[in-house]
Amino acid sequence: MKDIRFGIDIDGTVTCPTALLPHINKRFGSNLTLNDIKEYDLTKAFDVDPELFGKWYKETEELIYQTSPAQQFAKEVLTDWQKQFELFYISARGQNVLEATTNWFHEQQIPYDHVELIGTHYKIEAAKQFNVDAFFEDKHDNAVGIHEELDIPVFLFDTPYNQDPIPQGVIRVANWRQADQYVRRLFHASEMITNK
Repeated sequence: MKDIRFGIDIDGTVTCPTALLPHINKRFGSNLTLNDIKEYDLTKAFDVDPELFGKWYKETEELIYQTSPAQQFAKEVLTDWQKQFELFYISARGQNVLEATTNWFHEQQIPYDHVELIGTHYKIEAAKQFNVDAFFEDKHDNAVGIHEELDIPVFLFDTPYNQDPIPQGVIRVANWRQADQYVRRLFHASEMITNK
């Protein structure tokens, strides 16, 4: 029985934070790179009507999710973790893309125990409901809010759009291998303490 459960965001965490950019550049004739994205709200990075962008996103989201590349090292680390941890993906995606989402996990051969698409960026309640022991996220305010509300470690995947200061207990990581190093230290140490 696995007794440690991780809550994991999907977009920008398991998928590359650049996944949307080729679609945006093609549709809106822009030439954005990840370094141009200084805020989580993509419409702040280029001249576009937010309403038009929202409509386009709704029409295109399934294709975007189906074609998103996985972050480097995500597959190997998550495959290794599933041997000892429960992997609960908690995403702001809506229920309308559940099939596209689970199909993507199968195609990428990335394991999961549960996928919860909540349709909102507010993930604290879902993280509480599923009683996660740590969370993995790329959205700065989510990372800080989940840590402060649940008092659990939150790993923030470093991007140009999440550079605000973070409290102790939110751990900035460059990639999945670095997250893995922290997880091994944190969770093996706590296992040793409880087994004494």
